[in-house]
Amino acid sequence: MSTIHFIFGTVLAAFLALSAASAGAQQGPVKPFKDELFSKMPVIQTGDDGAYEVIDYKELRDINERDREPERRVKDAYIDTGVRAYQENETLAVGSRRMDVTRVGRAKNQAFSVIFIHGRGGDRRLGANDYTFGGNFNRLKNLAIGNGGTYYAPSVRSFDETGVADIAALIRYIFEQSSGRPVILTCASMGGIVCHHISRDKETIRYLAGMALLGGPPDPGLPTTPFVKLRLPIYFAHGSADSVYKSTDQIDIYRKLQKVGYPVRFTLFETGGHGTPIRMVDWRKVLNFVLAAKR
Repeated sequence: MSTIHFIFGTVLAAFLALSAASAGAQQGPVKPFKDELFSKMPVIQTGDDGAYEVIDYKELRDINERDREPERRVKDAYIDTGVRAYQENETLAVGSRRMDVTRVGRAKNQAFSVIFIHGRGGDRRLGANDYTFGGNFNRLKNLAIGNGGTYYAPSVRSFDETGVADIAALIRYIFEQSSGRPVILTCASMGGIVCHHISRDKETIRYLAGMALLGGPPDPGLPTTPFVKLRLPIYFAHGSADSVYKSTDQIDIYRKLQKVGYPVRFTLFETGGHGTPIRMVDWRKVLNFVLAAKR
């Protein structure tokens, strides 16, 4: 076992032990935030001992009844903007690279970190907006702050080698700033290309605790990557009616991993489109799965 993974395992074990005392009967170390609004989604199908689930998504209920202005501004009950007191826009100098990021939470010694990679046409503002996507990013911010974590939303310059190298440098920087505590990489839509490349980077994956893929492109080679060889947990979320990337292609990858006992989860939003996972994914479930998964 490498020194990095020994340190990571020791820190994570301590974090889980401390969190268990405060979380009580909660399903993992991350304490709730507005679970009554975000975690009570109707499940219409489950399988693989709960690892696979199909959520009943309805646009009328999950957009029109949730938003004050559909897709523009969520109702106030879904958010708590007090979290902005912990939010900073900054340009990080990591080696020779400079990256614009929104950071929510402490800059050092955080209990865990979450990085959100946007898709084509986005930047750090997408992942920092409290009001769009049904308030789901505001919830992620509050879950991070409420549990001693930090949330990062970087602007990805490109989805080629340059952009991937930026994110690889950011992952290592965050790992070092947090003294080896868990770093979770999440990628949405075309941002999934970044996750694909990172999963093949033998150096960078040593600094990761797990990954979430939200409505991203399928990667048939994922099961053979160095990331998977380390048995780092993966959470998939996808809309069944996604017209950009077929849900069935992503489900096929999940099945290959699940068949061999890999730590993997899949949430399918029935009738959901391409952007549905960003709006509807239960961030607390994602974080708890990654942080508590057995490798």
